Amino acid sequence: MIEPDVAEERQREIIERIKATVTERGGSWGEVDAWGKRKLAYEIGHHTEAWYYVVTFDAPAEAVAESTRVLAITEGVIRHMAVVRPKASSTRPPEQAAEPAEVPA
Repeated sequence: MIEPDVAEERQREIIERIKATVTERGGSWGEVDAWGKRKLAYEIGHHTEAWYYVVTFDAPAEAVAESTRVLAITEGVIRHMAVVRPKASSTRPPEQAAEPAEVPA
């Protein structure tokens, strides 16, 4: 999550820095899914909105640790989280998730 007043160019720089960190340490870059500006569930650092991004990549533990360290010290980043994503899961925003299939009666 990136602060709401950060310029689009700076947002791209942050993403590119993470991409470079991952690839330099033997990882493979997947995709960047921009969810846009969203209202936060609670205020974080006097912000009520943030730019949401979901980045997907495969990387060794060292690359994930370094990416997490870089995000923690990067100005403009208000929250980040690294998780292992199941292969069949989606990175789409909740409102774009596919509706469940109808069950025949």
